[in-house]
Amino acid sequence: MQRRAFIAVLAVGAARVGGAAAQPAGVHRLGILAPTEAPRQSDPHSATGSLPSYLEELGYVRGRSLILEQRYAAGRLANLSALARELVRIRVEAIVAIGSSATRAAKAATSTIPIVFLGNIDPIATGLVKSLARPEANVTGVLIAPAGTLAGKKLELLKEAVPRASRIAFLSHEDPGVRGQEQETRAAAEALGITLPVTRVVGGDFERAFTALVADRPDALFVAASTYFMRDRKRIIELATRHRLPAMYEWPQQVEDGGLMSYGSDLAAVTRRLSRYVDRIFKGARPGDLPVEQPTELQLVVNLRTARALGLSLSPALLARAARVIE
Repeated sequence: MQRRAFIAVLAVGAARVGGAAAQPAGVHRLGILAPTEAPRQSDPHSATGSLPSYLEELGYVRGRSLILEQRYAAGRLANLSALARELVRIRVEAIVAIGSSATRAAKAATSTIPIVFLGNIDPIATGLVKSLARPEANVTGVLIAPAGTLAGKKLELLKEAVPRASRIAFLSHEDPGVRGQEQETRAAAEALGITLPVTRVVGGDFERAFTALVADRPDALFVAASTYFMRDRKRIIELATRHRLPAMYEWPQQVEDGGLMSYGSDLAAVTRRLSRYVDRIFKGARPGDLPVEQPTELQLVVNLRTARALGLSLSPALLARAARVIE
């Protein structure tokens, strides 16, 4: 008995060499890296919050066949690199990275552990992948927009809802990952003859951001696609309502909570695709062989109650194009 106990102790010690216990067969350790705070458990309006439930649909049981190692920067973007290195040190089997800043931090931390990103980014321009069809290396992912950030189409729709709008404020974030959206939206605004003052939210201070934004006397508001803005959507909607600003958002959930309109993919659909990529990697697929996925269905969602409260009369043509009208 003493000899067997001694051998067992040696086995446990060997398994822990390198800073992490060896995973039992059939158990998968998944790292999650995001720039925001941790979401509420199973939050259906958060990719990281809902991801475990989609993995459960594929047969993974959290705490048994699936161990989640979640690291959140809580808005302190400088911490992403250290958090990524920590996930590498504990030998996760794959990393799900939310947004470009987290993806870049993960890629800098490892060239071998598979990384699956979710974001509204240009992965080729940012150097994350070689091509969408064959990413190569250890990074692939799921985009939430099929080409760029759909800025041009969103501005067109917002202008159709608010024909008088010649000055549309762009609400951005201090996260460098949003800069590409700023550039694309500026170019789209210039092509449409729209003035686009940009206001960045710094340190989560929405009051200050809106004070500066309203001082520019905009006719409408374009809210950047951002994990932060999805998390804080109710605060943004409250301020937009207070200042009577018709606003374009990214996700239908923002419209359900009182925003005027959104145009883009469905959060549940892209998160489900994200879970399937994680599943394929757990089963041996190489990320470099998995094409970066693009959404195939885009939806316009309109909140008619909000339009009425803002005194807007939306055209029948615009409402007819909406996948959903909230009344």
